[in-house]
Amino acid sequence: MTFAAAVTDRTRHLRTRLCVGLDPRADAYRDLTHLRENTLDVLEATAPFAACVKPQLAFFEALGVPGFTLLEEVCAAARLLGLPVILDGKRGDIGSTAEAYARGWLAGPHAGDALTVSPFLGFGTLTPFVEAARANGGGIFVLVKTSNPDQADVQGQGVSERVAVEVARLGDEEEGEYASVGAVVGATHPQDLALFRSLMPRALLLLPGLGVQGGTAAGLAPAFHPGGTGALASASRAVQYADGLSVAASREAARRLRDELNGALE
Repeated sequence: MTFAAAVTDRTRHLRTRLCVGLDPRADAYRDLTHLRENTLDVLEATAPFAACVKPQLAFFEALGVPGFTLLEEVCAAARLLGLPVILDGKRGDIGSTAEAYARGWLAGPHAGDALTVSPFLGFGTLTPFVEAARANGGGIFVLVKTSNPDQADVQGQGVSERVAVEVARLGDEEEGEYASVGAVVGATHPQDLALFRSLMPRALLLLPGLGVQGGTAAGLAPAFHPGGTGALASASRAVQYADGLSVAASREAARRLRDELNGALE
């Protein structure tokens, strides 16, 4: 089963559109052992309420070799729990470098089921990522309109819309309900979701920024298709650090966000 099919199947069967982000911040823990245990505990506790999990690569990379070991543990644990894995790396480069990124994060020992990628070095730089995703039954999420306030410096004046048209074109090359090429559109832009949904009808939309960044479930309905599929709303700090390092609080936050998302679509 492809990534797009697997995450959509989980959405339908578990009635969840929540993507749980994992940001293991070293300064929040006593030591690496504490960080590892809490991260894995949060993953297991929130899995029943999640459609997928999204490790933020920066926090794993910052830990050095132990971080890569933990990333492999997280990916393995997620798969045992039936959770598709989106690696949030925002990779993007040219030629052989893009090919190396694609091999490393979509086919290598640290690979996830999907990867976030940047199109801002040109649309041709997406090709290695698209090819690797298709070859491995995976997916990519192309940055279209990100959740940060200063995204308009680069993504304004119609740039996001141009990227969206390219995402849709790439998706039209494939069969199936949803294509392997999806898009990142911030949950902090509810007023734009209907437009981007219409521009990319067969793309899965990853909606980061739920919670701490200000995104709310109430404004996200336009991103979804009838039946509540087609989008994944992501929360990281609002779940993993809902109340310090309390795993019980993380579980409750994931449950609440799942219910809020379901309520917004009813």
